[in-house]
Amino acid sequence: MNLESPTVTVEKTQQEVFEFLTKVENFEQLMPESKQKFEKLNDSRFLFQLKGMPEIVLEQKTSTEHTTVVLGAASEKLPFTLTANIVDTQDGKSTTQLIFEGQFNAMMGMMIKNPIQNFINTLSENIGKI
Repeated sequence: MNLESPTVTVEKTQQEVFEFLTKVENFEQLMPESKQKFEKLNDSRFLFQLKGMPEIVLEQKTSTEHTTVVLGAASEKLPFTLTANIVDTQDGKSTTQLIFEGQFNAMMGMMIKNPIQNFINTLSENIGKI
């Protein structure tokens, strides 16, 4: 399953957005209002829970200086990645788009597609407000 958020313009440079997204504690500011729990586990890992959902542990998998930050599920039970692509717009601003890629069976995919799309859209909107 591949899902994309809308591309948002951020009033920060590409480097500032990259540095913000590589600090896992900053993701608490991006979470939807339905967040019930958020806990930084270490410098590359955090746990969160949304209302009505199980706890999920995300960890920073890779990053490419100033352009890409890739987070992934720490559990193999739900294998997915969330990639932030950051593009410099040359005017002290940047754009960011989130891409979710997961491998789920058809039944699971149908159940989680809309909640995940809403989740990444909210993250993306909130990145635009940083």
